[in-house]
Amino acid sequence: MERLGFIHDMMDVKVLLLYVAARLKEPVTVQELYELSYQDDRLSYFDVCTAVPELVQSGHLQQVGADRYVITEKGRTNGSVTEDSIAYPVKERARQAVETFNREQKRDRFVRTQVIPGDGGEVTVRLQLNDEKGKLMRLELMAPDQPQAVRISKSFRKNAELIYNLIMADLLDEENFGE
Repeated sequence: MERLGFIHDMMDVKVLLLYVAARLKEPVTVQELYELSYQDDRLSYFDVCTAVPELVQSGHLQQVGADRYVITEKGRTNGSVTEDSIAYPVKERARQAVETFNREQKRDRFVRTQVIPGDGGEVTVRLQLNDEKGKLMRLELMAPDQPQAVRISKSFRKNAELIYNLIMADLLDEENFGE
């Protein structure tokens, strides 16, 4: 019976991992590498867990810290030579997954939240939105309890740009200047 899918052996796994790693902007965990590479039903987490240490040992990936990995120049060079062997649909899905991941990682660097418990049971929530040049907005709110503080923090993380734009639009509204 013919085996379906792109992944047939460990070499296919390694080629796909190098393809994905070459497009990442920051070091990733094995789990993240697996999730970004899982574009073919034949890829298993155990294959990735086997391939990553082998790619580190061969000098194609470099371990950064305790649990993160980044591609080396050797990996980038060898990966670019072999990436044509990846099936086009698998390659496209992996590319799109990496682009989405890179965008989310970049955004997470610009949105900061902090929940700080107070002495009297109240909770302070610090919210901050940055850009490449520095802070755009810093807001500190009081919440009556921890669950509401966490909800505020999550909501801000999800909607930081919208909140910033609404505040700026209201503050810069022409009707407010005539009073």
